[in-house]
Amino acid sequence: MGMLHRALMVLAALAGFGASGSALAEDLPLGQPHPWQLGFQEATTPIMAQINDFHNYVNVIIIAITLFVLGLMIYVMVRFNEKSNPEPSRNSHNTLLEVAWTVIPIFILVAIAIPSFRLLFAQYDFPKADVSITATGAQWYWIYDYPDEDISFNSIMVPDDQLKPGQPRLLAVDNEVVVPVGANVVVSLKSNDVIHDWAVPSFGVKLDAVPGRLQQTWFRAEKEGWFYGQCSELCGRNHAFMPIAVRVVSQEEYDAWVAGKKTASINAKDKLASVRD
Repeated sequence: MGMLHRALMVLAALAGFGASGSALAEDLPLGQPHPWQLGFQEATTPIMAQINDFHNYVNVIIIAITLFVLGLMIYVMVRFNEKSNPEPSRNSHNTLLEVAWTVIPIFILVAIAIPSFRLLFAQYDFPKADVSITATGAQWYWIYDYPDEDISFNSIMVPDDQLKPGQPRLLAVDNEVVVPVGANVVVSLKSNDVIHDWAVPSFGVKLDAVPGRLQQTWFRAEKEGWFYGQCSELCGRNHAFMPIAVRVVSQEEYDAWVAGKKTASINAKDKLASVRD
């Protein structure tokens, strides 16, 4: 029974591997990993939904090929072993089989390539930006600029001893990125020092921030909430402590946040000017 139970568990895992989120995490917050989670985080953007669909599609093809090869190997071992065939076959080749095992893999690769190219096109076909953000990687935090709003701030991980209730360890930051739900957000990436990587799994976004180069990605969050990621490029001693936090809010909340940030920036400039005087 132990072997059977383990086999059933493996089959269940394979069947659900491509799901956008584990059944165990249905009632848990979006945008972050959960204990015992299997598969990707739940898709929050159209691109991540396409990634999930493509992942499941390719998994079906891989599992089908694996089962076919396994069945073929079992058949050959049973049908053509020495006991069943004391006189070996004298056939040297089979034209139909040779054509089939050449042509069929070509069709399989084409069937994988077409949705793959569609996904790549969707990822790099940027729509008109509703919100533009520049994310600059530094050792070891992120600097965010909203050039259209004249807003700039640093985003640094919250230490364990300063975490508030509900804030996830190693993911919470002091200043999160805020964007409106349903808006096309174009993120320009650059780095001040070494290669970093801006990655938010539930958005389907993962792109390097390279010194001396400006790169761009985009997302459109279709659900409100908190969504987390981490620097996904080894960037030095504190690489593991460089999280990304994005808060998706309604347009009204976003406008109020922008107004608050602008007011705080003006007050800070006035205070600095008075100190200098």
